[in-house]
Order: sequence, then C-alpha cells, then structure tokens
Amino acid sequence: MPHPCPCGYLSDPIHQCSCTPLMIHRYRSRVSGPLLDRIDIHIEVPAVKYRDLADRGESESSAAIAARVSRSREVQKERFLGTRVRSNAQMTARMIRKFCEPDEAGSRMLEVVTDRLGLSARSYTRILKVARTIADLEGAETIREHHISEAIQYRSLDRKTWACKEFCVNGLG
Repeated sequence: MPHPCPCGYLSDPIHQCSCTPLMIHRYRSRVSGPLLDRIDIHIEVPAVKYRDLADRGESESSAAIAARVSRSREVQKERFLGTRVRSNAQMTARMIRKFCEPDEAGSRMLEVVTDRLGLSARSYTRILKVARTIADLEGAETIREHHISEAIQYRSLDRKTWACKEFCVNGLG
C-alpha cells in the first residue's frame, strides 16, 4: 500500500490528515489480512527533513553493515545445512519450533501482543522468523525480548489495522 490513508498524510509531521477513521479502515481493507500476513515486514517510512539527509555525523558504515549481513547469512547457511532452506524466511513450522524459541520475557511479550492484536498464526510465525534474523544480525544465539520487540515494530499494519477496527467497532468512527 503506497500511502497510510486515502489522502496520504496520516502520521505526516507537516501535513494534516483529512481522513476519518472509517475512511482509513476502508482504505486499508482493500488489502486483505491474509495477503498482509504473507509480508514479513511492513513499516511506514516518513518524509525525511533536509538537515537529516545532509547530516554528516557518524553512523555505521555500509561496509560494516554488509559484514554483519554476511555473517548472519553464514550462520543461516550453517543452520540449514543439508536442507533446501537457505534463509530464516523459508523455515518450516518444525524449524521455527527448533530455532525460534524466545527467552521467557520474549515469550511473554509475544503472548501479550498476539492476544491484544489478535494476530493470525501466520503473523505470529513471521514475527518469530524476523526476530530470529534480528538475533542473527546481532550475533545472538537466543531470541531475546528486544529481538521480539523489534520484530513486532516491523508489523505496523497489524497494529494499525487492529487500532482502526477497535476505533470503528466502538462507534467512534
């Protein structure tokens, strides 16, 4: 979905959105939940101010990021040796149970979020796969609460769809 709402200004810090919650809900309903469930990551990318684009401050170099991604890919290659699976995104249900067990705090967080947002089983497994990748990028053996938290943040449309439904169902839209 190219825009967060029909007018395109929802969450824009400069322009005001002119859409009602019901309009936003209808707009987002054009893409079915089962289709969204099949997309691992969906995030909003806000407009960037010039000073942020022009900032020459220190940040992680592209070479450092590439090295981290390469190490993560090697970990996954080793993890799935002898199978047809090449990346965390391709894991089967059995592999998810084996390789994506979060720590206790991560499990609690995932339980609360799944219940509160009414996530589908497919969304739940996508979160686990993305959390496994985040942990791999960090070089962590175990999926921890902060990995789960970050993966959940990458499911913004799940959260927004739930919030919009709650708003409309309760007669506020």
